[in-house]
Amino acid sequence: YDSEFALDLDDVAHQTGLPAKEIVDLHSRGKYRVNCLGFTPGFPFLSGLSVKLRVPRRSTPRKEIPAGSVAIAGKQTGIYPLKSPGGWNIIGRTPVKIFDFSRTQPVLLYPGDAVEFNPISLEEFENFDPINYQLTQHEH
Repeated sequence: YDSEFALDLDDVAHQTGLPAKEIVDLHSRGKYRVNCLGFTPGFPFLSGLSVKLRVPRRSTPRKEIPAGSVAIAGKQTGIYPLKSPGGWNIIGRTPVKIFDFSRTQPVLLYPGDAVEFNPISLEEFENFDPINYQLTQHEH
């Protein structure tokens, strides 16, 4: 949720009337469920977004969203698995690769999986070690 990654956090704050810190707190306290995958390979559409965070898609989509971007739109939150165009409101980024062609199972999340977001510092993001990362729900 660092400002370097949260491209639309100020816009979401303006639309919701909530301070940025409360948006982060609400989003990171949520319990999300993967409803389906689509749009791009491995893009999880996650239900469970707080009513207080429901904002429409951006009026002008971006041509390029960085992989790992965490976004909200309407009743859902999602994670852009690959660099792609997109129109959702970017509120953060995860260092976890949720789609990776080099893995035996390239998709990390599947319909029905539970997802939680945890705020980390920019330093933790930059020092993230995917080799030692463990899924807490289950592995595929």
